[in-house]
Amino acid sequence: MTNEPIHDAGVRFPPPLVYLFGLLAALIINRARPLWLAAPEPRWMFLLGLCFMLAGLLFAGSGVATFRRHRTAVVPFHPASVIVSSGPYRMTRNPMYLGMAGSYVGCSFVLDTWWAFILFVGVVLIIDRAVIRREERYLTSAFGAEYEAYRGRVRRWV
Repeated sequence: MTNEPIHDAGVRFPPPLVYLFGLLAALIINRARPLWLAAPEPRWMFLLGLCFMLAGLLFAGSGVATFRRHRTAVVPFHPASVIVSSGPYRMTRNPMYLGMAGSYVGCSFVLDTWWAFILFVGVVLIIDRAVIRREERYLTSAFGAEYEAYRGRVRRWV
């Protein structure tokens, strides 16, 4: 084991692709084995989905905007320059991933398939294990006690 500092989170793929692939897989599976939420889809369900999608995009976007205001890397393949604890980062350490999860749920309603909800569990596990845990390991290495204090104050998801 080496004590060399970690230079980035070690995530080598754009995390939004995990959400996108989950939705695409749900569509493909649903073509072969339809599992509709409510066929025909009621208008309220479509509107609920749009609301979740919009809320998720706005929340994730506020996380991106907050990172940009603090001039730190948005993508996990670049090193962070500061610990951001303002804006949505006061409520959750991962507003971008939480917002994308909300948008995914909204898309699940719009797509009208249980498969998207079933695959959501795997999507969140991949984001948690392959992305967030790596990011947290990196941030602990890069910022030490400052990140640990932030981590003690703010929950990972909500």
